[in-house]
Amino acid sequence: MPPKIPQSVLVVIHTPALEVLLIERADAPGFWQSVTGSKDSLDEAFELTAAREVAEETGLDVRAPGHTLTDWALENVYEIYPHWRHRYAEGVTHNTEHLFGLCIPRAVPVLLSPREHRDQVWLPWAQAAERCFSPSNAEAISWLPRMAARLN
Repeated sequence: MPPKIPQSVLVVIHTPALEVLLIERADAPGFWQSVTGSKDSLDEAFELTAAREVAEETGLDVRAPGHTLTDWALENVYEIYPHWRHRYAEGVTHNTEHLFGLCIPRAVPVLLSPREHRDQVWLPWAQAAERCFSPSNAEAISWLPRMAARLN
């Protein structure tokens, strides 16, 4: 496989009541997160990356009736965990992550990709932020009430 591109998306999937979907990584039990994933090519738009990753990891279609994908116009730059650096080109140590929200009408079971994730849970936003293993993911979830208010 070619090295991963150090440009990715994080998609906070939530309901209007601010319930947040978290999924547990298959390769790291106990590591709960939102949908994440890297661009497939440098010229792939972040919005397309977000739509693809949501579909791959949850089976949800961002364009389905009642679903609203919102670009939060925020980015995190973070150091890639050492045990995952082998996925990137030699010398790559940081990733730029673009944030999105996906509001869906209600909490529903999702179709997980078994090679990537092993479990799912819907939680109120504050509890979801506490459960995330990634500080940047927890911070993004903590922004959800403000981001949702901007849309209303």
